[in-house]
Amino acid sequence: MDDGKPTGPKVKWWSRPVQGRAGLSAPQDAGAAPGPVDEAGAVDTAAGHPDTTETAGASPAPVVPEPSTPPGPVVPAQPSAPESVIAEPIAPEPVTQASAAPARTPAGAATPLHEPDQYSTPPYGGPGPWAPAPPVQRPLPTPAHGTPVPPPYAAAGTNGAGMPPVPAHTPAPPAFAAPVPQPSQWLQYDPWGAPRRPLTHPGPPLGSDGARGRSRRGSLLVGALLLALVAGGIGGGIGAYVERNGGLTTVELPQTARNSGGRAPDSVAGIAASALPSVVTIHVSGTTESGTGTGFVLDTAGHILTNNHVVAPAGSSGEITVTFSGGETARGEVVGKDSGYDLAVVKVRGVSGLKPLPLGNSDNVQVGDPVVAIGAPFDLSNTVTSGIISAKDRPITAGGEKGDGSDISYVDALQTDAPINPGNSGGPLVDTDAHVIGINSAIRAADSGSTTEGGQAGSIGLGFAIPINQGKRVAEELINTGKATHPVIGVTLDMEYTGDGAKVGAKGAEGKPSVTPGGPGAKAGIRPGDIITEVDGQPVHSGEELIVKIRAHRPGDRLALGLTRGGKDLSMTLTLGSATGT
Repeated sequence: MDDGKPTGPKVKWWSRPVQGRAGLSAPQDAGAAPGPVDEAGAVDTAAGHPDTTETAGASPAPVVPEPSTPPGPVVPAQPSAPESVIAEPIAPEPVTQASAAPARTPAGAATPLHEPDQYSTPPYGGPGPWAPAPPVQRPLPTPAHGTPVPPPYAAAGTNGAGMPPVPAHTPAPPAFAAPVPQPSQWLQYDPWGAPRRPLTHPGPPLGSDGARGRSRRGSLLVGALLLALVAGGIGGGIGAYVERNGGLTTVELPQTARNSGGRAPDSVAGIAASALPSVVTIHVSGTTESGTGTGFVLDTAGHILTNNHVVAPAGSSGEITVTFSGGETARGEVVGKDSGYDLAVVKVRGVSGLKPLPLGNSDNVQVGDPVVAIGAPFDLSNTVTSGIISAKDRPITAGGEKGDGSDISYVDALQTDAPINPGNSGGPLVDTDAHVIGINSAIRAADSGSTTEGGQAGSIGLGFAIPINQGKRVAEELINTGKATHPVIGVTLDMEYTGDGAKVGAKGAEGKPSVTPGGPGAKAGIRPGDIITEVDGQPVHSGEELIVKIRAHRPGDRLALGLTRGGKDLSMTLTLGSATGT
């Protein structure tokens, strides 16, 4: 009787490899007890008999313990089929969770054409054309390698693979009955799939997740690009706004707090603040010409001192308008004028609150003293310039436009570098006490050498002012009598003499004698042809200079003269006479 141990070559069952169990076809339970012998005499593989699973002469493989699982019921193995039956494909048979008995191959059975893939990976890991089909394996509740089984496949009524459980004791089919095909578990179980996912994919086809991922990544990329464009546009707009408007907020620069405005009295600002209320601008219009000049208030009665050439354009019927520093205007009239001194007095009426400008002493002025000039250069009212006294006793002449010499002014002037321009004429030159020390009258032109104000376009730092001592005397005479007196020596000078000194002419005007009989000069002993070289010890180089020095004094003053007669130096003293000016 056949005991289930054929002597011919054995055929291996092909199944998925188990780690550490190269010779076994199904997972084993470590430490399981030997199973009972079935009706055909086969021994359960859990019993540990190597000859039931290995080919003849093969050494048994070591047994590696598997994770402990509860043993399942043992199902009787199918009897071995005759050779004529084994040559045909055998459908997989249902097995228990524990193991299935390998089928035997009769001696002389044909061998496969090629060795199967050791990893048994479908579709290339299947048996050769002459090998029997593998049995159906169902995973245990805990699959190989500890892969967890998702809850849906461990539910009641299934065996963990989505199939109904197999009864513990399934009756064996007839020996030569056709096997019943079972659904392949390879289409239902994937131990390498994602944990806790169904063994079969009920969702979209393979690769749809990647497409959706790529779609999501593309959407994110497009969104990022749009966000960058929007941010760039906003940033560009903000940058343009900042560049055009200088920032997003209003800029406030630091600034010193406003002070009371007080200045030292001897500073330029302090001097100007004190003197400006007393300075006026004079506009003159006549029948043929007009002009602009400056003046300053002498008293509360409304008398204003200025230059004669400022009011000369008005003539006898012209109009004079006086504008004060605060903007008030009044009509003015000429009280008196003198062309020899280039001074005039204008009076305004009906004006109250006048502030007279204090008068200083020009004899106290020293070269280098600081001074301030105030006027209306080019009709710019209340203009303040500053400088120093550059020189004293500068003999200058101005005027002479009439040709007969009647309009020539002889001034023993104060020279200053304070800028004086057309329109400054008649304005005050004040010291650090804001006291008047001179009346601005003339400038030296660089082009023509003229000392008149109209002879040049602007200041070159050579300005001349009438000393206030002389201006005071003339102003008083003009206010009191309407005319000014000139000190004289009673001689006629030869203005064409080019030598050093002032020469007394041979003849006077209109055939009169050059030395007035009974005059100051005649009394002192001056003769025609004498050359006067000194006045009070100061040298005299020309006739104009002698006139200037004489007019710097008052009538009745005594002068010490030095002269030359026939090559001999002489000295004498005389008392100045008086003449009415024009």
